Amino acid sequence: MHDAAPESAASGRFSVFDIRDQWYVVAMSSELRSGHILSRTIWNIPLVVFRDSRGEVGVLLDACPHRNVPLRAGRVVGDHLQCSYHGWEFDTRGACQKMPGLMTESKPELRKATVFSAREESGFIWVYMTPGVEPDKACFTFPSFDRRYGVVRRMVEAEGTLHATMENALDVPHTAYLHGGLFRTEKKTNEIEVVVQRRGDSVEAEYLGEPRPTGLVARLLSPSGGVVTHFDRFFLPSIAQVEYRIGEENHIFVTAAATPVSEFRTKLYALVGFRTRFPAWLVRPLIEPFALKIFSQDAKVLKQQSDSIRLLGGEQFVSTEIDILGNHIRRLLREAAEGKTGGESKNFERRLRLRS
Repeated sequence: MHDAAPESAASGRFSVFDIRDQWYVVAMSSELRSGHILSRTIWNIPLVVFRDSRGEVGVLLDACPHRNVPLRAGRVVGDHLQCSYHGWEFDTRGACQKMPGLMTESKPELRKATVFSAREESGFIWVYMTPGVEPDKACFTFPSFDRRYGVVRRMVEAEGTLHATMENALDVPHTAYLHGGLFRTEKKTNEIEVVVQRRGDSVEAEYLGEPRPTGLVARLLSPSGGVVTHFDRFFLPSIAQVEYRIGEENHIFVTAAATPVSEFRTKLYALVGFRTRFPAWLVRPLIEPFALKIFSQDAKVLKQQSDSIRLLGGEQFVSTEIDILGNHIRRLLREAAEGKTGGESKNFERRLRLRS
């Protein structure tokens, strides 16, 4: 584990928190048909994901226990994943069910593939990143939407740490500059109140008294204006939620599950639900290009940030009150890496005012 961000880059430390005893999204359900194999990496660990003929999902270390040949080079045979080298076959629980040519029994525990618990929930496949463990804790449940909503699912990737990617997703001030004109503008004429609440393994910011932003996306969502109801939320280990309501009819709810591929590369599996006064089929072609443009701008700045930090040999962050959730996210990640999550003593509520 690397420690949290230092006061000086000279320390050579980074906000990288290697948290294994948690659920992460490894793929969207739609990516994995029966008989197919996916190759994935989480926390630098190579994984192979497959679906057997019954629809059950298995996640194994991408290395056959026999001679360590990548299992991703194999194929699904019925309910088993077959290694391409000697034909050993493994079920979704990692047990070797077939060893072609073997006449005598050998110790089965020595031929078991390293297995990771997998669950399928809300159209996503989750993996628990401590091998050989069947956890009691449930994976995160994405919100569901009724037929009035349009729904979009996307996977995007950024060159940034888990902490930086989550902070970026939930950071309001940068939107007026990096995404200037799309949702907010640089002109700040309104004073609003922010209520920050920590509850166990999550933190939430509620923005009160914000009029509809003047950016293009906000005007499309609510041409007649209105007051914004705005929440930003972070849930351990890697869930970011952004929720906007503008007026009576307009609601957009973004949930993104971040999966750390490596220390400085993160995937985001996003589910977006939106409702406006207009039909979803009419709004979708307008919303998707804006969302992808916003993410491309975020991805560019995250890469610039990562390149700079690595060049300097460490982080040199100066935070203020306007960095609403960034430090809370870092603290939650650090506590999780140290096994100190949860507890009523960590709950609090704070209020501050800022210009928007």
